[in-house]
Amino acid sequence: MRIDKFLKVTRLIKRRETAKELCDDGDVTINGKAAKPMSEIKEGDTFILVLGRHRITAKVLSVRPFAKKEEASKMYEILTDEVGERN
Repeated sequence: MRIDKFLKVTRLIKRRETAKELCDDGDVTINGKAAKPMSEIKEGDTFILVLGRHRITAKVLSVRPFAKKEEASKMYEILTDEVGERN
């Protein structure tokens, strides 16, 4: 699944266009590599998402094309959520 779609399906990002912009700006990495919006993500991958001052590191637990609100948060596990200065 594309990372921009995954971020939307999991509700980490509200809109897919916003997820695309974050990838284009270099605020998303998958397994230590900069992610483009069309980068594929799969179970077991680790990704970092920078949102404002938050730097969220999470692991992908499952990949589904659609998830209800209560199921969305079960698709990933947040490993760290650091708050710091924006670079």
